[in-house]
Amino acid sequence: MELRQLKQLLVLSETLNFHRAAERLHMAQPPLSTAIKKLEQELGVQLFDRLPAGLQPTPAGQVVLRYARTTLFYAEEIRRAAREGASGEQGVLKVGFVGSSTYSLMPRLLSEFRKDYPRVDLIIEESTTVDLLRRLDAHTLDVALVRFPVLEPTAARITLLQPDHLMLAVPAGSRHAQSEDVALSDLAEEPFIGYSRTHVPGMHALVMYAFQQAGVVPRIAQEAIQVQTILSLVESGLGVAIVPAVARRQAGSNVRLVNVSQLAETIKVGIALAVHPDNATPTTANFVEMACRLMRPEPAPAASA
Repeated sequence: MELRQLKQLLVLSETLNFHRAAERLHMAQPPLSTAIKKLEQELGVQLFDRLPAGLQPTPAGQVVLRYARTTLFYAEEIRRAAREGASGEQGVLKVGFVGSSTYSLMPRLLSEFRKDYPRVDLIIEESTTVDLLRRLDAHTLDVALVRFPVLEPTAARITLLQPDHLMLAVPAGSRHAQSEDVALSDLAEEPFIGYSRTHVPGMHALVMYAFQQAGVVPRIAQEAIQVQTILSLVESGLGVAIVPAVARRQAGSNVRLVNVSQLAETIKVGIALAVHPDNATPTTANFVEMACRLMRPEPAPAASA
């Protein structure tokens, strides 16, 4: 069995047609048909049912395809590691991020990494923490900037880079806009813009827990996924919301962020770096080292005599 055969198998599973698969593989159809037939003979199973409407993977074929994808993934990782070399000064780095990391952290990290490793190609993709962790576990991302704390099950290592706290976002015309501090109990009658339970379960759970501890059942008027969307809904006057303090950088002129003492004292949030322990490429290691060094808290100045 050769990697070439596994690649042919995957392309055929995508097209379900020998002629189209052969075109994609830049080869003639008869050699492809022969190669698949030899692979079936070697494995002792039929991988595809030949139907009038086209090909269909057999149950055995579906299992083989799953392992073929994994095998080709690791083969590509070996090739990539060889190309990057021991230093990790060239290659490709796939970075995922949540929207709230763009306020300050991500631009700083990417700028510094680009300066130190100009020959590394950066591929950056925005998504939710849940999706980014899933992709890290599936090895389709190298590193990710996710919301902290991480409540979802994952094999990734989580390192808090940018500690933060939660604040109340209100429209400028709200009765709370000029307050220095607001209690969660004061929000019982306010329409509330929450985080999607499905797409942002971590933040949803944290905010709902805080309200529960305060003995308040919020009046959910709307749910959203991204912090920037939530701020826009607040600015539109649709309600109030709990957001990370760093979001004040992107809040519009008609939004005020007010302290909520119960949240600042009991719930710690922030942006964290997530890396799968199996992803040990030099390029990834360089990014992790740079991020942790750059965001390491500076020691407090010595007191003057």
